[in-house]
Amino acid sequence: MDVSATPLTPRRRTRQISLGSVKVGGDAPISVQSMTTTKTGDVDATLQQIYALAAAGADIVRCTCNDVAAAEGLAQIVPRSPVPIVADIHFHVEMALAALEAGVDGLRLNPGNLRKPEEIKLVASEAKDRGVPIRIGVNAGSLHPDLYARFGGATPEALVESARMELAYFQEVGFDDVKISVKASSVATMIAAYRLASETFDYPLHLGVTEAGPLPGGLLKGTAGIGTLLAEGIGDTLRYSLTADPVEEARAGRTLLEVLGLRERKGLDLIACPSCGRAEVDVIKIATEAQAALGALNLPIQVAVMGCVVNGPGEARHADLGIAAGKKRGHLFIQGQIIRVVPEDEMVEALVEEAKKILEQGVEARLAARDHSAEAEAAADRAALLDDKGDDANRVNAKIERIRRRGD
Repeated sequence: MDVSATPLTPRRRTRQISLGSVKVGGDAPISVQSMTTTKTGDVDATLQQIYALAAAGADIVRCTCNDVAAAEGLAQIVPRSPVPIVADIHFHVEMALAALEAGVDGLRLNPGNLRKPEEIKLVASEAKDRGVPIRIGVNAGSLHPDLYARFGGATPEALVESARMELAYFQEVGFDDVKISVKASSVATMIAAYRLASETFDYPLHLGVTEAGPLPGGLLKGTAGIGTLLAEGIGDTLRYSLTADPVEEARAGRTLLEVLGLRERKGLDLIACPSCGRAEVDVIKIATEAQAALGALNLPIQVAVMGCVVNGPGEARHADLGIAAGKKRGHLFIQGQIIRVVPEDEMVEALVEEAKKILEQGVEARLAARDHSAEAEAAADRAALLDDKGDDANRVNAKIERIRRRGD
């Protein structure tokens, strides 16, 4: 699929920072973040989750650093992690300094929790000396009481002002290796806050709807907020905050970027029709089975499962591979061209087999190897299906003629 024509607003250009090997902002790809749910002091369990997150699409992983055991764990985790590690800091300046000693690639500070100016500036100075960036992580649920009173609540203006105040402390010590987030659990507030932040700062923005909740509602909230902003060209990195296995966060973030054309496809993209009266098979069942079989292989291709051959191959011609149901059989196609016909009970198996061959041999080779009689079979099935279930489609001319006669 040609994603270059996706009608998104050009991305807003920001400063660029580096978290280990991952660049954020500027012209760097938008990155996906998630956070471990293990105790950071449990090194093996935390590393296992970090590797799972990286495999699901996370570019950066955040770990809590809330006690000495967590800081000691980070010292062992950082050199063994496949992705940069950010330490999450809330109330204790000592933990921020310990995380820096542990060698983390970044810090996240919550201005609503770490409030003493001298402590904030101390952390910024230490981070500057080590070349470690800091995210100013403003959260509507933990806004400084003074700002809450001043703005009459956790308004977009209050969130942005919190980030501006923190940034002013950083600038006092000459530290500007910064990214900013202004998260809220309200999607509307979050969108408004980030729009204001994008007008106020030229630092990279980390997007997220905080405390979005469990699936499926949390996924919808996160997508509504993050997707809206990305479409407007706002955002340099993102995290879905789900009450679920964090692997779901990484997977959702990666998928969102892929469907918007903002990152190259890394895994399977399965599309399927919603089914209708023309469907010759149980589309939901076939699509679910295909998702499971192809998803397990983690193939970076787009696959279509269509319920009938009337419009299926044409509607899904952009797909790398697809199948459409005919009369008790499936019509396998590549980029809209029928390559062979298979029995209905072999449809999923045929998709998996052909997907592997496409990756091994390439699209052109597979098209060259197609069964040239398959198109004629497909045409016959389409004609039969239209005659049986396509009354509106194949009798439209007669209807138009009757309408014209009534008008005379």
